[in-house]
Amino acid sequence: MNTALSWIKAYVKDLDVTDQEYTDAMTLTGTKVEGFEKLDADLDKIVIGQILSIERHPDADKLVVCQVNVGNETVQIVTGAKNVLVGQKVPVVLDGGRVAGGHDGSKTPGGIRIKKGKLRGVESCGMMCSIEELGSTRDFYPNAPEDGIYILDEDAPVGADAIEYLGFRDTVFEYEITSNRVDCYSVLGIAREAAATFGKEFVPPVVKETGNDEDVNTMISAVVEDKELCSRYCLRMVKDVKIAPSPEWMQRRLAASGIRPINNLVDITNYVMEEYGQPMHAYDYDTIADKKIVVKRAKDGDTFMTLDGQERKLDSSILMINDGEKPVGIAGIMGGENSKITDDVKTLVFEAACFDGTNIRLSAKKVGLRTDASGKFEKGLDPNNTIEAMNRACQLIEELGAGTVVGGVVDIYPEKNEEKRVAFDWKKVNALLGTDISKEQMIKYFEKIDLKYDYDKDEVIVPTFRQDLLCNADLAEEVARFYGYANIPVSLPSGEATTGKLSFKLRIEAIARDIAEYCGFSQAMTYSFESPKVFDKLLIPEDSSLRKVITIANPLGEDYSIMRTTTLNGMLTSLATNYNRRNKAVKLYELGNIYIPKELPLTELPDERMQFMLGMYGDGDFFTMKGVVEEFLEKLGLRKKPEYNPKAGLTFLHPGRQANIVYDGEVIGYLGEVHPQVLDNYEIGERAYIINIDMPMIVDKATFDRKYTGIAKFPAVTRDISMVMKKEILVSEIEKVIEKRGGNLLESYKLFDIYEGAQIKEGYKSVAYTLSFRSAERTLEDKDIAPAMEKILKDLAAMDIELRQ
Repeated sequence: MNTALSWIKAYVKDLDVTDQEYTDAMTLTGTKVEGFEKLDADLDKIVIGQILSIERHPDADKLVVCQVNVGNETVQIVTGAKNVLVGQKVPVVLDGGRVAGGHDGSKTPGGIRIKKGKLRGVESCGMMCSIEELGSTRDFYPNAPEDGIYILDEDAPVGADAIEYLGFRDTVFEYEITSNRVDCYSVLGIAREAAATFGKEFVPPVVKETGNDEDVNTMISAVVEDKELCSRYCLRMVKDVKIAPSPEWMQRRLAASGIRPINNLVDITNYVMEEYGQPMHAYDYDTIADKKIVVKRAKDGDTFMTLDGQERKLDSSILMINDGEKPVGIAGIMGGENSKITDDVKTLVFEAACFDGTNIRLSAKKVGLRTDASGKFEKGLDPNNTIEAMNRACQLIEELGAGTVVGGVVDIYPEKNEEKRVAFDWKKVNALLGTDISKEQMIKYFEKIDLKYDYDKDEVIVPTFRQDLLCNADLAEEVARFYGYANIPVSLPSGEATTGKLSFKLRIEAIARDIAEYCGFSQAMTYSFESPKVFDKLLIPEDSSLRKVITIANPLGEDYSIMRTTTLNGMLTSLATNYNRRNKAVKLYELGNIYIPKELPLTELPDERMQFMLGMYGDGDFFTMKGVVEEFLEKLGLRKKPEYNPKAGLTFLHPGRQANIVYDGEVIGYLGEVHPQVLDNYEIGERAYIINIDMPMIVDKATFDRKYTGIAKFPAVTRDISMVMKKEILVSEIEKVIEKRGGNLLESYKLFDIYEGAQIKEGYKSVAYTLSFRSAERTLEDKDIAPAMEKILKDLAAMDIELRQ
């Protein structure tokens, strides 16, 4: 989107800013300016002159010597132009001035300096300029001669600034407009933003009622068959058409926007398209069969000749404008050769409509034709803007004397687009932005951009041209951009997850990774999609709850057709891959979700539970894995020692080398050696060990509260006890006795030996512990710890445990 600053100033009262100030301010309020071009950047000391006399050059047949009045003096200029005549008014660059480029249309960076000099011995004190030397072309100044000096109008004031007179004292700005701001694809939309940005009054053109006493509905009718693709369709008519050049001011504004002036009718439609962002099209009334317009889809295989002389292939998805017999235009893209406006036109029909943006974009791509009109339609226009733009065009027709506007309008608008109401909570806006802006100030910002406020309901009334404002967060953005992003103080957002640390759950997962990697495990990532066959490989019983799985509706294949209920298959598959690649010792871990359906078939989302799975083979055993569990739990502040129940009953683990991990009476996971048959199924040729911890159970029990304890001032007293007991007795049972009977002075205990052999009778084992006692107040003596030891030994004896002599 490009606009000239002069056009913006026409609708913003008393806007007086530099180009850079405009660029910076507009960008900061959300209308991003990509750059700008000063049309007079390379033009200097160029005035309007009048040729007083012309004489032949004494030494050159193709040169003439002109005396030119430049206002305060008469200067002599030698020129080779063939179109100069006495009395003409021309642009003259004076001695020391600059022009933008050469007569051939080429531009020179920084311009070309013109100095006083001699041409074939005759002094020349300046230069008369062609339109190319002023930095433009005949495309934008169609009245310029093809090869010669640009001739100004007879009423041009001699000695005045020629740059200003020709409209070059202007700046063209290029904007990057986001697709949600359709209103800013127009000069009025940009001007509204500029007025709000600089605190000026927005003064849009006043559209007056036009039309004679006739009624257009008696002269032409319209039918919209596809209302989904055309939400509004309007027609007006103009009689007694007079085609002529459009006025200079209109040509200059179009040229600054990169649009070539053609004639008054074409220029008016282009002008309104740029001003309102509403494309329009004109048809020759005499070419419309049955004086009827029908808006409907084309048929597959149809062809149509567009205005550019190209035959376009159509299909049933493309919307067409038809008369009573034939198509006359591709809706929103281009009219047809069979209804184009010629110099002989007497009556024309103006069309303004609102077409479906997606359909226009796809249709333009199919027919291989993208126009300025289609580029605007595909953004999704406001149907309420349609009739306003139509009336503006008819007003310009009358003002420019281009014809007689027929009264009335054909307007098909079945479902009117109404204003939206958005609930407004100013306190939430401040909380979101981290500001302290009053409600009254926010409402003033809204009023600057034509948003109304309902004080009774605390609702912002959003006009239909602002399709991007849907909720309170959108209103907060409007407040932020006009309050000034630079004025919003730096502050930390509220909420646990964004105050400079991770959420509690993520902190626990981070610790799980740290512990696993500290213990030598590498992270693995496996698929959540699995095959139903994995349950057989894992020896999982038919009636197991793990087989109650979610089946994927559109799987990649059978091997990825269900959501996993255990991460064990992925871990064993990864271990198998490493084993088959001859990696001797491998330790892997994964943090991944399992998906447990609450009921089948699904009626609600499944329970997604994060699992901490570790697997290994090679250097290590059951007790290595047990140490990882205890390291992890201790790091999370779970102060009690976990228990290990060997009666886990897990079919995929070795029946004698497995255990449920129990903490505070609840099973939080399991560990053990993988069953030999499962190892064979995965082609793993040596013992492998597995840990699985259910992370949601851990999150509920973990704590990061820590209490500092100083270094002990008094020495510890230790006692070793060596016991003989039946193999069936678990060391956890012994540790419960030690913890229960050790008293307040018991600081710690440690298992340091387990022995089974020739010196121990069959069916028994020897277990040895070191117990450490300490007081924070004094040095302990034997009499202080003797009662605790007696209680421990008494309870152990009750369990048929003997002290080893």
